[in-house]
Amino acid sequence: MLNWLSNLFQPRRQTLRRQIPHIEAVAVHNDWHGGNMLAQVAQSGVYQQSPYVYVAVNRIAEAGALVPLKVYRQQGEQRLEVTNHPLERLLANPNPYLSQFELLEQTLGFLELMGNAYWYLAGDARGLPAEIWLLRPDRITIVPDAQHYIRGYLYEIDGKRIPLDTVEVVHFKRWHPANDYYGLSALEAARLAVQSDRAMAHWNYNTFGKDNGVPAGVVSIKDFISDVDFERLKREWRSSYGGTSRRTAFLRGGSVEWQNIGLTHTELDFLQGRKAHRDEILNIFGIPVGLVSENATEANATVAERMFIERTLYPKLVRLAQKITQEILPFYPGEHIAEFEDIRPTDMQTRLNEIRTAQSILSINEIREKYYQLAPVAWGSLPVNLTTKNLTTKDTETNSKQVLSETHVEQDNLSKDDVQNSEQTQHLSPNPAEKSATTISEELAQWERFALKRLTRPHSRPFSVTLLPSEIAFDISAELLLAQDKEAVKVVFAHAREMLVSV
Repeated sequence: MLNWLSNLFQPRRQTLRRQIPHIEAVAVHNDWHGGNMLAQVAQSGVYQQSPYVYVAVNRIAEAGALVPLKVYRQQGEQRLEVTNHPLERLLANPNPYLSQFELLEQTLGFLELMGNAYWYLAGDARGLPAEIWLLRPDRITIVPDAQHYIRGYLYEIDGKRIPLDTVEVVHFKRWHPANDYYGLSALEAARLAVQSDRAMAHWNYNTFGKDNGVPAGVVSIKDFISDVDFERLKREWRSSYGGTSRRTAFLRGGSVEWQNIGLTHTELDFLQGRKAHRDEILNIFGIPVGLVSENATEANATVAERMFIERTLYPKLVRLAQKITQEILPFYPGEHIAEFEDIRPTDMQTRLNEIRTAQSILSINEIREKYYQLAPVAWGSLPVNLTTKNLTTKDTETNSKQVLSETHVEQDNLSKDDVQNSEQTQHLSPNPAEKSATTISEELAQWERFALKRLTRPHSRPFSVTLLPSEIAFDISAELLLAQDKEAVKVVFAHAREMLVSV
């Protein structure tokens, strides 16, 4: 065996071939058998015959194909997004007959059905990837190697073996505990449930599709009559009361009785059995039942969608992205990593609590960069809580004086309200008795006017809060970071007034 393998494989290459060696064999195979062969192959697959497998695989494949892939350049501990990277252009047009959506959809589909997916990389004149062709996993054989682990791959079709080098093939696979080279599909784990469900579906079809249903009634003739009279009576009865869809049984002689020895659909709990198989199959594929259940409420469907994205879809995308980083990006100069867009839902309340916790540690600029990906601003060097609480330490007093000095420089360009507010920075420890609803409302109105005017002067000083509760002031500061126009600013302060009413 090793002799003919040695003849098939050339010395290990470091670049990609420009030709696609398996295309001719695929074309001859399909032309020889004609179009009906493809239909027969499709009909024999479980994917085409099990509705629950079809739904599960399609949900995963189509949802994953919609997520964009981005390339980042590693620069120390930072990652910078690279726009229009050659890999992104390659995925946008993998080959003349396949789109990016189709490539990712079929790749994820093969992983779910067979546990393996293979990309063949065709090179350009420089040996860089120029095209990506998806290979059918059922035609691939991995050739082990004692030194390099994998000697290569054999793509076999109609008895013709096409050797492919390791550098030309990207092998995506799921974990298989009993195999070192091939992955384990979810369909293997769901095989028993799928077969049981298909048997129930066939039994249901045979019952109704082949007229094996329970007769609608039994006519029992107690008195003995001749064969001629019996046939005449059956004919007259069916002509008057029968029909193509009504089944009537005739019994001649009072001593003859009919007894049902089978079980009905109700006795077999047919519907519940199929639902149990559905739930088992979907759970194995990682599809929450709430996504497809007809009894799911809107809240249940929302939770199910979140679980599907976080625990099923996103890990599969990470598997693909890391393999692309490992196998394809080394063709291009520089240190790059590929990642699919993080589509995991964000809990806004948890995110806000995290930002609130960081307000005493991180500056406004650090919060803007970490949580909102915004550029730093001149007034963002202090932590958020220093603008909403008393400044008691020497360091904070120094920062307060710095704010005041910057304020006096800008006073000529500020309105009367701005000047009045700047004077309030000298009294950062108000008497609690002065915190009446009226004065708090006035300060909120001053802050709103200040924020509206600051839209045209983004580098002016921050507003100094003296009366507003610190939690409300922090929420306003955090939301103003994202406000880009006057309408957005007004919405922020309208929400703040609602919070003041509820306090």
